[in-house]
Amino acid sequence: MAKVQHRSQVKRERNAVKDTRPKATVSYTRVSTTKAAFVLDAIRGKSATEAIAILMYSPRYASRVIEKLLKSAVANAENNNNMSADTLYVQECFANQGPIMKRVRPRAQGRAYRIQKKSSHITVILNER
Repeated sequence: MAKVQHRSQVKRERNAVKDTRPKATVSYTRVSTTKAAFVLDAIRGKSATEAIAILMYSPRYASRVIEKLLKSAVANAENNNNMSADTLYVQECFANQGPIMKRVRPRAQGRAYRIQKKSSHITVILNER
């Protein structure tokens, strides 16, 4: 049977294993997770400079948001972790679902259609090669 630990001890052990990879997160972005995922799939595993180039010329709206986020993650790596921008690559990137704004659109014969304005939380995690 597993040894029961006090809550503070559990927290202390969990916080001891810190993730030192540079990352950046944007919350409550007005883009759906599926639309963001198309752009994130294009840059996953690529070097940071190559990913920025891909995002610059991508016509999707989400690519503008993710480009800004990626530049922020690179700046975090340079300033906080003393890493070189040339050796960085996109190790992980994902979009989690945020809150949905529900709106109503009037239709014929007194009906109402629901419109869902979706948002997402996007995270980019870099690492050195």
